[in-house]
Amino acid sequence: MPPNAGFGMTMPVEDGLSAEQFLALYVAAEEAGYHTALCGEVAGAEVLSLMGMAATRTSRIRLGSGILATYTRPAPLAAMGFATLASAAPGRIVAGFGASSPIIVDRWHGIEFNKPYTTTREYLELFARAMAGGKISYDGDELRCEGFRLQMTPPAPVPVWLGAMGDRMLALAGAVADGAFLAWCPPGEVAAKRAIVHEAARAAGRDPDSVELVCSFWGYAGDRPDEARERMRRSVLAYAMVPTHQHCFAGCFPRLAEAAEAWAGGDRRRALGCVDDAVVDAVCAVGEDAVRRRISEYRQAGIDTPILLPTGVTPGDADGSMQTVLRCAP
Repeated sequence: MPPNAGFGMTMPVEDGLSAEQFLALYVAAEEAGYHTALCGEVAGAEVLSLMGMAATRTSRIRLGSGILATYTRPAPLAAMGFATLASAAPGRIVAGFGASSPIIVDRWHGIEFNKPYTTTREYLELFARAMAGGKISYDGDELRCEGFRLQMTPPAPVPVWLGAMGDRMLALAGAVADGAFLAWCPPGEVAAKRAIVHEAARAAGRDPDSVELVCSFWGYAGDRPDEARERMRRSVLAYAMVPTHQHCFAGCFPRLAEAAEAWAGGDRRRALGCVDDAVVDAVCAVGEDAVRRRISEYRQAGIDTPILLPTGVTPGDADGSMQTVLRCAP
């Protein structure tokens, strides 16, 4: 469960900020009262390096990966990284994993995006065994490990969150993870996803309330709201066109099929025209009042930990992100 009734934030890793700019956001978030600061990984900052630097600049805030791809970093290596982080910041580290997408895994990293559910399930099993410190002999359908033993014992448990966008991953999170991490999820769709997590937890003999429900959303409370909305519009379209993510937008994007057809045909302008303001507002929030309202809506819907992603309006716009963090502080 979250450390208190506040909320968290996550780094705008697609904004091209420098390490120092990210660290300034970590420090500001802690000082402003956010209880959690996450960092994802796309094609900019490397998440474990940044978390390590953040651990040395902060003293209270919970630090987590949100979300780290299971394909691009073997589970034993991930265990080494998170054990190191846990040693630097005992009791403050969360390991968030997810399958990612074929674009990142296959196209960018040259790794076959094969059987994401099975791979993720086995990855979580292997990571847990590695963190437990015993000698591993694991031969799964997709992953294997023979003879590895972690030589650094974490001084405190490292909770594991699973990025879950579809029903099977939601159920897996409920069955084996400490948290289910949702994204691109309108508040009105939380209840159904929460029910899947809780049902799976009960079926596994677990207390459903022991699984932390986390949901991130893009928000902006800086001085350039119109530009921020257009940035969000482009980002919503880009994520909605990712095959593994597309179903998440089915309930809030009426012209999704039309946008997908235009996108596939190379007509990006037509595709963007399908993303009206209502679609943006369903999964993002522009303005301080809208951000605070969205956090309240998520809490009322059953989210334990709302997570604000304070986007900038252009690459390198650290000011917009900082303004949002400070103006929307708990």
